[in-house]
Amino acid sequence: MVALSTPNLDTNFSAQDFNLLGVDNKYYSLNDFCNFKALIVMFICNHCPYVKAIITKLVHDMKELHIKYNVGAVAIMSNDTESYPEDSYENMVLFAKEHKFNFPYLIDDTQEVAKKYGAVCTPDFFGFNSELKLCYRGCFDKSGMNEINNEQKDRDLLNAMVYIVTTGKPAENQRSSIGCSIKWKG
Repeated sequence: MVALSTPNLDTNFSAQDFNLLGVDNKYYSLNDFCNFKALIVMFICNHCPYVKAIITKLVHDMKELHIKYNVGAVAIMSNDTESYPEDSYENMVLFAKEHKFNFPYLIDDTQEVAKKYGAVCTPDFFGFNSELKLCYRGCFDKSGMNEINNEQKDRDLLNAMVYIVTTGKPAENQRSSIGCSIKWKG
C-alpha cells in the first residue's frame, strides 16, 4: 500500500458533471446537488484502511453538515473492481448499508469522473461553495489511520465546510488528505 497526498487547492476548479449509478439503483448527476449551500464530493472505496479508519465519523459529520448547514455530500468509488473485487458494486451496497450512509454512494466504473476531478487517493475530499467553486481540497481530520479524534478543532473537513457555507470563500490552512491510490485500470 502506497500512501498518496492530495495536491494543493486549485481555486479555479469548478465541480464537474457526472451521471453515475448509486447503491440505491438510481442515477445521480451534479444537478441533483445544486440546491445546497455547499457540496462535498468525496472519492472513497470499501477496502482502503484510511477510509475504514474514518468511515463512522465521516457518516456522522456528513449528517451534521446536512442538517445544520444544508451541505450536500456524494461519495464516488472509482477503483478497478476487477483487480479489487472488495470494491465491487455489490460490496458497495453492503458497505453503505453497514455504515448507514446518509448520502449517495456512486460507482465510477469508467473512471472518467475521477480523472475529471483529478482524484488521486481514497479518501479524497473536494469541498465546493454554493457556486460550485472549489474551496477545500484537504483531509478529513488529522487522525490518518489512527482512531478518530473527536475534538472539534481537529475536524478539518467539517470546520472547512462550515467556513465555506458562512463566507463562500476557501478555507484557510488546508492539510492534504492522505490515502491509498486510486486503483486505475491497466
